[in-house]
Amino acid sequence: MNKTQALGRYGEELATRRLTATGMHILARNWRCGRTGEIDIVARDGDTLVICEVKTRRDGPYAHPMAAVTPRKAERLRRLAACWLDRNDTPAPAGGVRIDLVGIVLPRKGAPVLTHAQGVA
Repeated sequence: MNKTQALGRYGEELATRRLTATGMHILARNWRCGRTGEIDIVARDGDTLVICEVKTRRDGPYAHPMAAVTPRKAERLRRLAACWLDRNDTPAPAGGVRIDLVGIVLPRKGAPVLTHAQGVA
């Protein structure tokens, strides 16, 4: 595992803890759908299916992780959500499907800063 993968995995672990602490139930992590891509975290928030993208960055000159969901990325996440429902033979939940983003910034000193934005796409 290289440094970028390790950073991503660390961020996903932090995001999983945060989502669980807010009452969400984690259904899957790093779920793949062929060439369409990967969902970082699939969770249930009450009667809503949540597709969660996690972006982790070290503090520095890079764009804030919350800027990571472009319209193209949002469309891919919607396709992945449909794939999840199809592959798991699950009808769309009563609360629908929501796409969230957890952005994590790791400062040089101190605790990671997590931002959870619901319904980003």
